Amino acid sequence: MAARLTAYVVVGIVAATLIAGLIVGAQRGDTDGPVDVIVHNAKVYTAGPDGTMAEAVAIRGNQILRVGSEREIMRLRRPQTSMIDAKGAAVVPGFNDAHLDFIAGGLSLDRVDLNGADTLDEVQARIRTLATAHADSPWVLGRGWDSEPFSGGLPTRQQLDAIVPDRPAQIVSHDGHTSWVNTRALKLAKITRKTKDPVSGTIVRDSRTGEPTGVLKEAAVALVADHVPQMTRAERASALRAAIGEAQRHGITSVQNATGPASDFEIYADARRDGDLGVRVFSTVSAPQTLTESALADLGRIGKQYPDDPLFKTGAVSIMLDGVIEAHSAAMLEPYADVDGAAALSIEAAGAPTIAADDLNRTVRLLDAGGWQVMTHATGDRAVNMALTAYEHAVRSNPLPERGRRHRIEGVEAIDGADVPRFGALGVIASMQPGLGSPAESRMDLWSRTVGPERSSRAWSYGSISATAGRLAFGSDWPGAPLSPMFGLHTAVTRTTPEGLPEGGWYPSEQMALKSAIDAYTFGAAWASFDEQRKGTLAAGMLADLVVLSEDIFEAPPSRLASTRVAVTIFDGRIVYRRNGAETN
Repeated sequence: MAARLTAYVVVGIVAATLIAGLIVGAQRGDTDGPVDVIVHNAKVYTAGPDGTMAEAVAIRGNQILRVGSEREIMRLRRPQTSMIDAKGAAVVPGFNDAHLDFIAGGLSLDRVDLNGADTLDEVQARIRTLATAHADSPWVLGRGWDSEPFSGGLPTRQQLDAIVPDRPAQIVSHDGHTSWVNTRALKLAKITRKTKDPVSGTIVRDSRTGEPTGVLKEAAVALVADHVPQMTRAERASALRAAIGEAQRHGITSVQNATGPASDFEIYADARRDGDLGVRVFSTVSAPQTLTESALADLGRIGKQYPDDPLFKTGAVSIMLDGVIEAHSAAMLEPYADVDGAAALSIEAAGAPTIAADDLNRTVRLLDAGGWQVMTHATGDRAVNMALTAYEHAVRSNPLPERGRRHRIEGVEAIDGADVPRFGALGVIASMQPGLGSPAESRMDLWSRTVGPERSSRAWSYGSISATAGRLAFGSDWPGAPLSPMFGLHTAVTRTTPEGLPEGGWYPSEQMALKSAIDAYTFGAAWASFDEQRKGTLAAGMLADLVVLSEDIFEAPPSRLASTRVAVTIFDGRIVYRRNGAETN
């Protein structure tokens, strides 16, 4: 009996010891073991609804181990830990660009970039430099011009012929909806004064002679673009590598392709397989003009091939609903202010949507029923209204999808005041690109002239949408605008150009608080791609994607946002970019 009792006691002691060991192990889990990276001496903003300020971040593997005070995080230092001294500068989650064409952006790095060129001399100098550097290239290609260098109007083929007379040239506008071509390109495409405008497109013509001026709008862009040699898969893969490097330089650790061919999915998948995908990618699939059962089945196969994944996935279908204000192709509720007389009575006077309302409602309803997220590109106030109504129709028609609804409207440059609160009420995400609204004098003048001051006052209404409980996701529209999130943050917070104009900001009632703007570039963008459970905030267990900036943006004047640089970018727990002078040890 005594022996049996002794045995029970021994077993009990062993069991208690094991349980105690497990409890202690659980309690010590984050302090034992390796700590790979510590970022300290920082102003850490964790972002999101519960965003707080901290002083340091510890990383183990590809996850955040702990966020806290300098004292508690420095206790976790190990001999092998890489230390990053932020020198009192800001640290935020890795930026997530919610709207761009990533590979096209990579391709643009070897083409003419006219973003920011504000005089004709500068435009021509940039084109001449690129053309000389690539003298053997059969085409001269580029992007980024707006109306400012052309006295608020449009360029001409003669201005391009003066620089590139020997081969075709095509320079796409900053918004991607208009192209500027030279005489060689027009001849190659056989465009003459007798050529008819394509459906939903315009060949701009000289008012006296009827000859093409060298500017093509909307669907007419394809008349020349279809003659540009297609890039090979190897060239597009090379462009992806270049785009990754550019993104990391700007602190971008996630991107969301709002456009681009589905054939690029294989390029992303190959990069993921080879360990070369240095950003997280969410890509959309473009909806066909008519959504048939066969087209739905094709979409379903793509969705199954590229399911949810931390590095690369799809899950959204994009619909292009209208064009842009600058080309009078954005669909507006009222005619453009600079259209008068008999022309003001035509359908085109207010810009026509690319899809009839009933067809849009049907397409959105079918996609919603299939569990797809829908991303509708809508710039004008009529297009935004149509998209919101289509989403409302889907809510009434379909049960809630298993993962919920997070439909989006891309652009939202103009909006009717009555539609502002509908974003919050319907749970629709406003995916906006604040940098496109940087208020250069030419842009303000153009908006005032084309839509009038009353509608101009609702340009890029991210402040109002946020104030009425609407969710925001910020992006750049690269390569149509600069990739830099700091440029976008500057615009959203100050409503001025980097030079500080106009004084006080363009309709300053739409200015955002800095932390709210950062949220739109981090947590809000992660929410918009169903990823908030793993990225977009800095907290234990989240993926270790974060950015060390060059200064403390929370204390510096907002006017310095655009000039703030990225010092260090950490992606998946690894330092992938370090600016000259950034200290690590």
